[in-house]
Amino acid sequence: MDHLTRLENQSIYILREIFSTSKNIALLWSLGKDSNVMIWLAFKAFLGKIPFPVVHVDTKKKFKEMYDFRDKYQKEWKLNLIKGTCPKVEDIDPSLPPAARSAARKTEGLKNIIKKYKFKAVIAGIRKDEQGTRAKERFFSPRSNEGKWNIKNQPPEFWDQYQAYMHANFHMRVHPLLSWSELDIWNYIKRENIPVVNLYFSRNGKRYRSLGDKDITKPIDSMAKSVSDIIEELRVTKISERSGRDMDHEEEDVFEKLRSSGYL
Repeated sequence: MDHLTRLENQSIYILREIFSTSKNIALLWSLGKDSNVMIWLAFKAFLGKIPFPVVHVDTKKKFKEMYDFRDKYQKEWKLNLIKGTCPKVEDIDPSLPPAARSAARKTEGLKNIIKKYKFKAVIAGIRKDEQGTRAKERFFSPRSNEGKWNIKNQPPEFWDQYQAYMHANFHMRVHPLLSWSELDIWNYIKRENIPVVNLYFSRNGKRYRSLGDKDITKPIDSMAKSVSDIIEELRVTKISERSGRDMDHEEEDVFEKLRSSGYL
């Protein structure tokens, strides 16, 4: 079995495991490459039809290309899409740095959606290699009902043994892509021919490597105009995937603060 197929099988197992243990779940769709791969895996896990809602926590600050992509593939993939909104930045903790404060709107927006729909588990497309704090996550990561994440009290996951069950006063964050790398994602996109937002491809020597809100996300210098070009670029680059995210250049521990309070 090749590397991508092993990752695919692990992710499909995790998706089926949470579906079998929790009856009110949702999959988060950020419109980026990782969550598109996650949707693709969910189609494979459940024989072509995703049996739970897909949630887009909308900051109203995404790129037009992202909204166009969402509207097109919501219909084409026949998704049961929930569009959640976020509070104004003025309602967010003023002690946070500017970009982190803006990004934290998604935390509150997600909390409101979880509370409104009473979701007991949400599936998110994070990966360990994206950022140091995410490397501390588990495949099945319990949160308090307020979305709090206790980094020092996470269940052990040895030899692919997971703890998908939870107490009544908790909800679960599920991370099927945790073992994947950025290069794995793009190789899988190439193998499976998965659609992605065209902002990932170079225009005038610039492309977006990571997609977020347009006011706090910057493009990188790149001549990669195809998936194959991106794969070759990633084989040699030493630049961080999130180098275009303003939040990642603010206070050193701000990302951990946000994730502890419920950030995606």
